[in-house]
Amino acid sequence: MEFSLVGTFVFPLLGSLILALSYGRLSERASATVGVVAVGLAALCALAVGLDFYDHGKAARTLTLWHWISVGDFQPTIGLMLDGLSLTLLGVITGVGFFIHLFAAWYMRGEEGVTRFFCHMNLFVFSMILLVLGDNLLLLYFGWEGVGLCSYLLIGYYYRTPANGWAAFKAFVVTRTGDVFLAVGMFLLFVQLGSLNIQTLLARAPTLWSSGDVMPQLTALMLLGGAVGKSAQLPLQTWLADAMAGPTPVSALIHAATMVTAGVYLIARTQGILALAPDIQLLVGIIGALTLLMAGFAALAQTDIKRVLAYSTMSQIGYMFLALGVGAYDAAIFHLMTHAFFKALLFLSAGSVIICTHHEQDMRRLGGLWRKLPLTYTGFVVGGAALAALPLVTAGFYSKDAILVSALASGHGILMLAGLIGALLTSIYTMRLILGTFHGRPKSDHAREAHEGKGLVHGLPLIVLIVMSTAVGAQLTPPLADVLPPGPEGEGAAAHALEIIAMLVAVGGVILALWLFQRRRDLVRRAVADPRGARLWQVWHHAWGFDALYDWFFVRPYRGLVRINRGDWINALCNIAPWLARSAHRGLRRTQTGRLRDYALSMVLGSTLLLAFLLVG
Repeated sequence: MEFSLVGTFVFPLLGSLILALSYGRLSERASATVGVVAVGLAALCALAVGLDFYDHGKAARTLTLWHWISVGDFQPTIGLMLDGLSLTLLGVITGVGFFIHLFAAWYMRGEEGVTRFFCHMNLFVFSMILLVLGDNLLLLYFGWEGVGLCSYLLIGYYYRTPANGWAAFKAFVVTRTGDVFLAVGMFLLFVQLGSLNIQTLLARAPTLWSSGDVMPQLTALMLLGGAVGKSAQLPLQTWLADAMAGPTPVSALIHAATMVTAGVYLIARTQGILALAPDIQLLVGIIGALTLLMAGFAALAQTDIKRVLAYSTMSQIGYMFLALGVGAYDAAIFHLMTHAFFKALLFLSAGSVIICTHHEQDMRRLGGLWRKLPLTYTGFVVGGAALAALPLVTAGFYSKDAILVSALASGHGILMLAGLIGALLTSIYTMRLILGTFHGRPKSDHAREAHEGKGLVHGLPLIVLIVMSTAVGAQLTPPLADVLPPGPEGEGAAAHALEIIAMLVAVGGVILALWLFQRRRDLVRRAVADPRGARLWQVWHHAWGFDALYDWFFVRPYRGLVRINRGDWINALCNIAPWLARSAHRGLRRTQTGRLRDYALSMVLGSTLLLAFLLVG
């Protein structure tokens, strides 16, 4: 088991090093092979770890590789912790990650810098695995920062376009804001509890803190700050939609299946701290409810297929936060797993549309593709059905239903109502996406000339994820009974009634969308043409104006302070050294004339001065 557990992160790291040290000398095919095989081997190791875990009765265990730092009582280790929670995330990262890498081998054909792409993708997988396997918060934070760095590098992959570079920079800055909160929370935990080992913290916290005390509330708030940054929840959600600037496999891996769920994992892993801070735990649920509603309305007004999916991701992670807020940790992780299946499927299907239509991703210029791209269309239909939680046949139905029932059982009726409204919005914008992309007449030459990609690397990932997005994927229940406390259980007539209502909401949203966007498009056009409707559409299209708000309150004041302090004396003093260096450079540059006489003269003068110095000395 030890070799397999270590192999889950060593193979991606090795693949990244091979690609990085090749200095671009590897061919496109060789680079893709190294990248895919490295993650494939990690997935096989994860499978072996899972089989061994079940063979030993699902017993949690730790593996200490070596001692990292030793400063007084501060002695964190490079240690791995395997339990049902980390195993679930490990399976998602390596399993879904492998199929995304395989699809990327088709998607990235002919692109510049394929070696760089797979190097960063492998490095991301390595960092994410360390994040979920680390038995202490310092190692978790190492992986946390690693995925942030890789996210920056991959979002800005097409760096020659300035907007893409700014999108990467924005993601880096916004998520770093959350990372500062997480770092402060770690400092508080170490100072108050004397350790960063996760199991030690969870054991000491109830003995040293009482529920509702200031310190656990403050610490939990700091952890929440880190989680909302990485998981794109209010108020640090603004980076995710712009992160779609990266290649579509990047969106599938980082911004749907893995990195954005890191915040959910953090809160679930430190649930013992949240249990001592009931107000902050409720705040987690409120943030999730607000985010899922905000993002759901925003998705209704997007025209770029990837941005629709981006706001959908925001909304679905809002469901996970809602579940965490009501204590349904198992439901949150279950939805994390099913969401990885169907959202990766939707993003890869979107990538297939983009490549097959010559990089067209505006729904207003697509349409009529369902016959031209049958496998891609199937992926969109199955993934969209799971996203909308159509009853009984989709994976999303079982996990989302568990969240709504838990919210009802916990007594938080308003959060449950927000979840139902979000479910209705999800059905509507999902059907709008499918109808706008695949139905109607082709609206551009790119749509008319579309033809589906061929080959195993294109088709196999889509087929596997299609299967896993159905009820088949819902059968993979995460083994969380011995890791997380049981959530509120909904039983009786009220729970059954809610299940029926949730089914009707999902199906009703699909029917409503079909009626609006297929039968009565004139109603939608008139509503958007009306001044009030146009203003509302603009608000939703710009995601409620958070970017403009932050620009006014943070960016502009900061730039103003920079302009004011640009000429201060400290800055001028610091500029003396570079001014002297530039002046010396300009002076020496003038001596390089290229004329032999000048060089001979300088040698004679130098020799004369040297002899004079020696004689005088």
